[in-house]
Amino acid sequence: MANAFGVTHRTLHFYEEKNLIAASRNGLMRVYDRKQAARMAIINACREIGMPVAVIQEMMEALDRAHSQEDADNLFLQALETRRRELMAEQSTMLRQMHRINDLIEQAAGIPDNANDNFEASDFEPRELHCLALMSEGYAPARLSRALGLGLAEIAALENSIIRKFGANNRFQAVAKAVLLGIIK
Repeated sequence: MANAFGVTHRTLHFYEEKNLIAASRNGLMRVYDRKQAARMAIINACREIGMPVAVIQEMMEALDRAHSQEDADNLFLQALETRRRELMAEQSTMLRQMHRINDLIEQAAGIPDNANDNFEASDFEPRELHCLALMSEGYAPARLSRALGLGLAEIAALENSIIRKFGANNRFQAVAKAVLLGIIK
């Protein structure tokens, strides 16, 4: 089981202590059946996306109480959606913090604040306009990366450039200003 899921034996023992999986014994050796392997697949997937163990415990208990496979699938999808929302909130916070760091660096370097709201499309590079249009359609950074053929670091820099030009606090404010000013539809 440890080799199949790329975890340590101690990790398996920890999951057993938390009643997430259970093993039968064959002498000193732990033996896991297919059901436990299926549970471990779910646990492993949840840990890979940073889901806390306590949340996984609650979800696994709910899955055990599910009346049908469809109910179980829906519970799992709800847990994934909740985690996605949490990660998006964390990402937004990180972008805001990055923007604030950039502001502080620019202030320290004596770069004037560009809070002017008299923008035109010509004030932006074509790549910035394309990025801004995709942002307005709700593209997350990973999707922007694929759409624009840029790395995530380049996307973060591009978004920060757009945010700075608008004097906005985050990508949502930048998009809102762009729409209000008629730069994008």
